[in-house]
Amino acid sequence: MSELPDRDAINALFAGNYADPFSLLGMHRTQQGLEVRALLPEALEVWVIETSTGRKLAQLLCEDARGFFSGVIPRRKNPFRYQLAVNWHGQQNLIDDAYRFGPLLQEMDLWLLAEGTHLRPYETLGAHGDVIDGVFGTRFCVWAPNARRVSVVGDFNFWDGRRHPMRLRQELGIWELFVPGAVNGQLYKYEIIDANGELRIKADPYAFEAQMRPQTASMICGLPAPVEMKEERKAANAFDAPISIYEVHLGSWRRHTDNNFWLSYKELAEQLVPYVKEMGFTHIELLPINEHPFDGSWGYQPLGMYAPTRRFGTRDEFRAFIDAAHEAGLNVLLDWVPGHFPSDDFGLAKYDGTELYEHSDPREGFHQDWNTLIYNFGRREVSNYLSGNALYWTERFGIDGLRVDAVASMIYRDYSRSEGEWVPNQYGGRENLEAIEFLRHTNRTLGTVASGSVTMAEESTDYPGVTRPTEDGGLGFWFKWNLGWMHDTLDYMKVDPIYRKHHHDLMSFGMMYNYTENFVLPLSHDEVVHGKRSILDRMPGDAWQKFANLRAYYGWMWGFPGKKLLFMGNEFAQGREWNHDVSLDWHLLEGGDNWHNGVHRLVRDLNHTYQYYTPLHQLDFDPAGFEWLVVNDAEHSVFAFVRRDREGNEVIVVSNFTPVPRPGYRFGVNQPGYWREVLNTDQHEYHGSDVRNNRVHTDEQESHGRPQSLSLNLPPLATVWLVREAE
Repeated sequence: MSELPDRDAINALFAGNYADPFSLLGMHRTQQGLEVRALLPEALEVWVIETSTGRKLAQLLCEDARGFFSGVIPRRKNPFRYQLAVNWHGQQNLIDDAYRFGPLLQEMDLWLLAEGTHLRPYETLGAHGDVIDGVFGTRFCVWAPNARRVSVVGDFNFWDGRRHPMRLRQELGIWELFVPGAVNGQLYKYEIIDANGELRIKADPYAFEAQMRPQTASMICGLPAPVEMKEERKAANAFDAPISIYEVHLGSWRRHTDNNFWLSYKELAEQLVPYVKEMGFTHIELLPINEHPFDGSWGYQPLGMYAPTRRFGTRDEFRAFIDAAHEAGLNVLLDWVPGHFPSDDFGLAKYDGTELYEHSDPREGFHQDWNTLIYNFGRREVSNYLSGNALYWTERFGIDGLRVDAVASMIYRDYSRSEGEWVPNQYGGRENLEAIEFLRHTNRTLGTVASGSVTMAEESTDYPGVTRPTEDGGLGFWFKWNLGWMHDTLDYMKVDPIYRKHHHDLMSFGMMYNYTENFVLPLSHDEVVHGKRSILDRMPGDAWQKFANLRAYYGWMWGFPGKKLLFMGNEFAQGREWNHDVSLDWHLLEGGDNWHNGVHRLVRDLNHTYQYYTPLHQLDFDPAGFEWLVVNDAEHSVFAFVRRDREGNEVIVVSNFTPVPRPGYRFGVNQPGYWREVLNTDQHEYHGSDVRNNRVHTDEQESHGRPQSLSLNLPPLATVWLVREAE
């Protein structure tokens, strides 16, 4: 007669309220000998099979009609490897018992996860194919410390939460289970009896792949192999490198014309990658491709931080897309959103019935602007989840850098909140000290472990030291978007040229703080949505003047210190705002040569010329790399400046922001000799009026405090680049 567990324990097991299934199930020593117990709903007959010999040793008796079987193995005292032969309504299956395997998490992993210092938590948590004691299966681990019970459910167990309740590692609140026979490609979730006794079905926070929306299950798949960052990719991210970023939303760059459906990762590799390369961009920046439930969020409300979206294909097809970009000599940046997440019930919100990933106080945990939840960065497991994710994308996919979204909303507790709607930090201040430490830690980690990768902050305030080293009190980012430059210059450009003389300082003000950070000059997706109009449509005047203004502005931007970023569609002057539901207006480039073609060619030439001449990029963040030649000519709305490299080579950039040609415009220069026009935004190829200078020589005539000067014919609404030639 076997020693049956307490009837209440069996009832609790079937009710899904028993948190220690390993104490009941599997093989146990009893006074009668080794006893095997199994939970097999709907099974008709169960035998214990010795794995090494294939012998039937004992039949398990059905002790509870709901599917609880047990039996003593005669004449056996020491545990051994066994399987269960199960008859399911006439169908015989030989299965391995999930409850014969010992604990999964190793001591070092337990220690690091408890500390929140695990460098790669994704190698432990989540679903991982494994072979344990010669058995193939998948080990599942999930953090849910306040849950009463957690089961893994999926294709491998009929989505029945009774079949695979998990073991709780009490010391750190992680539930674990090795499920024999669960294989790559199968779907799964976690069925949780939460802290309040409520049933929740949750996706895996560490899922490496997920279903296509609106379905929300996680998918078992192995970790992709690590990707080595080659030296040329590291060099392309350097402070002295030419960096010109093409910002892309994969779902609306181009679509199939017959059904308006997205291009796949494979099609994007075949079409987008060569296009970006031909246009002279050095980097592709992807709007968030982390799995997200709502198309209209553009990916900025992610719930699958470790899973590329299935909208465009599989995880491995996404990695192949990145490989194609690297083979073409392009670096890939990923928009990364560690600041907030949506409240969809299948995701992180109240994961175990408590505010686990988010704050419990809505003054800290609810983002009013986006109706999302804010991560609790002070909880070690949460910050570790996110910092590990940053390394995951760089190490496992070869992502060359992360553009971190909405940094200001992370580092300020009172961001977009009125008095009384936020909670001060422990010192009474407004800074989110935990978020700041998280950002510093993540940047330090990437700098140490993923050397050559970079991070870029979208930070909209004047927080000091965003791109300064953490040891100097900075946040440790490599680059920061210069949103002040973007707002000032666009505000200037939208003014009628007649009145620009009254706003002259808007164009020069950026140099007042240019060396406080390592800046990227962004014309991003944020500037062509929500009624702001397209960049082209903000330009004043008739059609000719709109396009001329835009071309002059681009020439100014590519000449100005700082790395460059342009959102898709701006490279051919799309006239309407961006719509994530449809393709860009590629038809504007069809039907013969037109103004849009002119802008398209100009952006291509700007990129290639910018890369070719080192003065335009080598000393972006060094005062020696820039000098004003003309900065106070507000009356004529003319600017001129020099860009310089380490060897002293110079490129002169001159802009005339009025529609009035200015023949014989004289200004002083540093270096005498011949100067050749290498780019003119007014030239015929770009549909300008073709006022050119070609090759000009300096005169021994003092101007602007310099003994020699140049006399140029300044074209209307145009920017000109000149380089010095040998005599």
